[in-house]
Amino acid sequence: MAAKDDDSDLPPAAESLAKLARLARLLRQADHARGLKPVQWDALRYLARCNVLSHSPGAMARYLGSTKGTVSQTVIALEKKGLLRKQVDPKDSRGVQLYLTEAGHSLLADDDLNVVKADIAELSDKTRRRLDRALEALLEQARLRQGEPSFGTCLTCRYYREASSGLSAHCMKVNAAVSSEETALICVEHMPR
Repeated sequence: MAAKDDDSDLPPAAESLAKLARLARLLRQADHARGLKPVQWDALRYLARCNVLSHSPGAMARYLGSTKGTVSQTVIALEKKGLLRKQVDPKDSRGVQLYLTEAGHSLLADDDLNVVKADIAELSDKTRRRLDRALEALLEQARLRQGEPSFGTCLTCRYYREASSGLSAHCMKVNAAVSSEETALICVEHMPR
């Protein structure tokens, strides 16, 4: 006889949501550290994770779910603090690309979220995989409901072609080679497979 599924020991969805919301608030509380606002930390973290196609203020606004005006003010503040620099977009002289400075990278190396990253790393492999799958599913549902881009990595993108027979990996969307370092970064052009 097959074992019957028993969901009676599962917490109600409202309880799980309350825990997730509380964790988010605690993480946000830490984001007021070292004279930065939470949106400024979000911008720095985004720039550390995005690929070369996604270093624009517009892509950052889409990822953060923010207005271009808010991103513009955030960029100005971070530039004044010496944490990022703007560079004219080599493909379009009307646009700019945003890059972390050495000071920005140093600050992120000491990010308070690294403690939570270590907490996650200490979870069992099975729990980490389940947590990642659950968060991915929730994020995907919210993203689709709100019509937001996915910002995934090359390895999960329909435009990505793996390197073969001496050729480098390739992005079919922009018809460009992709370095192995870039394949692990998030992209505004990502389209889930």
